[in-house]
Amino acid sequence: MSRHFVSLLAIAAVAVTLTPSAANAAPARKEVDCTQVKCLALTFDDGPGQYAGKLLDTLKKYDAKATFFLEGQYVKSRPAFAKRMAAEGHELGNHSYKHPNFTQLEPGAIRNEIKKTQDIIKQTAGVEPKLLRPPYGMADLQVSDIAAEFGMPMILWTGGSRDWESRNETSIKKQTLAVAKQDGIILMHDWVKQTVDSMPALIKTLQGKGYHLVTVSEVIKSQNLQPGDIFPVPEGWEK
Repeated sequence: MSRHFVSLLAIAAVAVTLTPSAANAAPARKEVDCTQVKCLALTFDDGPGQYAGKLLDTLKKYDAKATFFLEGQYVKSRPAFAKRMAAEGHELGNHSYKHPNFTQLEPGAIRNEIKKTQDIIKQTAGVEPKLLRPPYGMADLQVSDIAAEFGMPMILWTGGSRDWESRNETSIKKQTLAVAKQDGIILMHDWVKQTVDSMPALIKTLQGKGYHLVTVSEVIKSQNLQPGDIFPVPEGWEK
């Protein structure tokens, strides 16, 4: 079970799809009802990576949506990619500014990492992230409390492509297909060239298996997550 915080921050459920600003608005897209169809969320960490443009081309070609957990430092150095992600209807999440292990930081440093990233994404792409993915997936009760202050649940993953390890297209496709499941959240990286190169074949295969590739917020909508909650709940987390 997830933690719940009795505070004004916890009044509103935050599992919603991010909407680009009017200036960068993508054509309206009907939200997918994941209670009626087989959904899967592909997530890309640590970006925008240098291959993000090619990845966005592929996602657009196959009408697939993804969630990008961005680092503030790379939004600053590659702003055009962040703008395009939002404009094309993808979800932007907060993955810290410089990817430190939050469980090894003082509270003020954690807040600074989150706030700087919130600010630069809002300034650059016109959207404010509603979801936090702590670096390395490392969180504790202190991190949970601070995520609640920002009004965000923490999103981990149900399976990973292990792309950072293999750097091999065949292995990435095989591993991703092995962990794909209904309402799954897959961890990938848009700085791994082999991941981006494998995406056309991988997306075609997943769609051929009946998956609708959607944002994390569409997958978790029924979870009614509150600020500070963590999902999926890792083994040993406070019940």
